[in-house]
Amino acid sequence: MQQIRQLTKADYGDIFALSQFAFQYELSEAALAKKEEEANRHAIWGWMVDEQLAAKMHIVPLSCYIHEREFAMGGISSVATWPEHRRKGLVKDLLYHGLEQMKKNGQTLSFLHPFSVPFYRKFGWELTFTEKHYSIPIEKLRGSWNPAGYVRRIHRDIPLLHKIYSSYAKKFSGTLIRDEKWWEQRVLKDDQHIAVAYNEKNHAEGYVIYRVKNNTFSVSEIAYTSINGWKLLLQFITNHDSMVEKIDMVAPESDHLSLLVDEPRFEQRIIPYFMARIVDVLTFLKKYPFENKLSDDNLVLHVEDSFFQQNSGTYQLDREGNIERIHVNQTDAKVGVHCTIQMLTSMFLGYKRPFELYQVGLVKGDERSVSELEQMIPNQQTFFADFF
Repeated sequence: MQQIRQLTKADYGDIFALSQFAFQYELSEAALAKKEEEANRHAIWGWMVDEQLAAKMHIVPLSCYIHEREFAMGGISSVATWPEHRRKGLVKDLLYHGLEQMKKNGQTLSFLHPFSVPFYRKFGWELTFTEKHYSIPIEKLRGSWNPAGYVRRIHRDIPLLHKIYSSYAKKFSGTLIRDEKWWEQRVLKDDQHIAVAYNEKNHAEGYVIYRVKNNTFSVSEIAYTSINGWKLLLQFITNHDSMVEKIDMVAPESDHLSLLVDEPRFEQRIIPYFMARIVDVLTFLKKYPFENKLSDDNLVLHVEDSFFQQNSGTYQLDREGNIERIHVNQTDAKVGVHCTIQMLTSMFLGYKRPFELYQVGLVKGDERSVSELEQMIPNQQTFFADFF
């Protein structure tokens, strides 16, 4: 007998046996207990063959900011198959089932970290997050900053960190909305240090979570609510020059650190990171915070979703911001913007602009409609500081 069913705590032994085999790690008893605690929030779906687990997929119920508005998101993680069941379409079936469940649960977006970008593109996910990786000799982290205030190392203070993070996260598109459990389980580790920047009025304006080991200052996370807070943290990092040789740090692709330092010639790499896909096009568009009203009567979007066909169709936006799904004849289909679900996701999350994709042929249609769409999508960089 073959079926997809939702797994429970009673299946944790089989779930984590497959994870350890597929991802080639071993969990101590304490580490396994932590994994099981994290899994309590997951919806875990298993492809069963003769009542034995053949493949699995976790959906983590999360939320993210899209231009400061909260969107429910399903995080796909820990997708794995036992070797004897691979190349039989089990993961494909799990992903389709997962999209059905996420749509049912109101999760209009889904994120995942791919083992292969082409593999997940087949199912509608698209690369939408990149990271800028810095490797900076500490003598090059110098500038005429002159910040006002001070930095203090602190113990865990999740409410304080969360307040700063939330303000920082809203500057980007796709950033995770964290809860206390996420901070405890996924962000704050026992071997990390935390430092907070305060202005002259003793208001916290930023924090850095870091490690110092092997002559390297490794930034796990940095967030700030003002340029002054950022400069205070940079100055704090440079104060470690007697004990470290370099700084390793990850930042948004749009980060402007090189503009603030005297010598910007250090290693800077753009690394592809997470993928995303819109799960429910109509519901997503109805909630989306468009920036401007249409200059014309309406804008038509023709969307192709070859994997999750219920999204394929034509959507019309009017000047009042109303969205509806419409039927069009062959003549009307020539006007408007034509795109796949992958490119729709890329545009509306803010990873790529409509005209960028239009110029390379990934978005098609008449130029007026593409121009209208360009004006209506807020210009905000994507960034994802987490992992699952």
